[in-house]
Amino acid sequence: MSAALAAPRGIDTPTEPMIDVAGLVKVYGGNEGDTGEGVVRAVNGIDFHVDPGEFFGFLGPNGSGKTTTIKILTTLLRPTRGAVKVGGLDVVERPQDVRKLLGYAGQSIGVDGDLTGRENLRLIGHLYHLPGSVVRDRVEELLDVLQLTEAADRPAGTYSGGMRRRLDLGSGLVHHPPLLFLDEPTTGLDPQTRNAVWEYLRTLHRTERMTIFLTTQYMEEADQLCQRLAIMDHGRIVAAGTPHELKAGIGADLITIRLPQDGSFEANRARALALAHTVPGVAGAVEFEQGVTMRAVHGGATLVEVLRRLEAEKVPVNEVAVSPPTLDQVFLQHTGREMQVEEVRPASRGPWAARRN
Repeated sequence: MSAALAAPRGIDTPTEPMIDVAGLVKVYGGNEGDTGEGVVRAVNGIDFHVDPGEFFGFLGPNGSGKTTTIKILTTLLRPTRGAVKVGGLDVVERPQDVRKLLGYAGQSIGVDGDLTGRENLRLIGHLYHLPGSVVRDRVEELLDVLQLTEAADRPAGTYSGGMRRRLDLGSGLVHHPPLLFLDEPTTGLDPQTRNAVWEYLRTLHRTERMTIFLTTQYMEEADQLCQRLAIMDHGRIVAAGTPHELKAGIGADLITIRLPQDGSFEANRARALALAHTVPGVAGAVEFEQGVTMRAVHGGATLVEVLRRLEAEKVPVNEVAVSPPTLDQVFLQHTGREMQVEEVRPASRGPWAARRN
């Protein structure tokens, strides 16, 4: 690692976990023991760690507590209770030192619309006191990876939403931090650019042993990039392990039954769930937002019997699918919900927009 990429002066490179969380609780609207209206227990006693140099995925539906957890890890929120260390440093006692170890690319887009794309990236490099030659090389590298070279000398305020998203992502990568937080970094990017970003992150991780903490709405992204994952729901970690371990833990094919979304949906879903438990070969079944999913050792053969019984019970079916275990199915099995991909909207340009209007 070059001098420009070394840990900040006075901070030792960690030999313990890069992130170490024990008993983390965060309560909004009151103290830990409070109940009643307005009190929200967003994080409810979680434990996990991330090793130095690990590519770690943190998944969860909206409202699961993952964003609150990330804000605590990046010193933007104080925990209600629990021990949280980043780079061996307590995030409450030494927040300024923790911040020196971090890079962060968040969900919102906050680039300077008056500066060009190239100037935005150069500014970040200089704010981190990188040598000029390093800044120049990093900026050109990122402009190429993010497919912004042709627009590099245009004001960022003239960029499309997708281009500003790419530029914002590049801003979090300029200084090659020891620990990089990426909060849904490729949402809204086209598949070609997403694949280019994946390859760039793999290269950073491999060549610089960078620790990367990723949240994503794309299960394929987590499967492709992450060495370990944790799935969070209702403030708790409900599953953790390597992608292979989590998929193998299902231990069966997945049968997904989607039902018509009409006035009889709730009753039909309850009937389908009860029926699923009576079919030989079904190892388990759960409801989800659009119907029922079930595990079966021999998915194809079991599906025939499931459909026969649904038809006999006059339960209408919109769509059926049989698949080997995927991370999407792991997520569904543990949360009862499918991951919903939502577009990221650019942040308001505020003062820059005002000066142009």
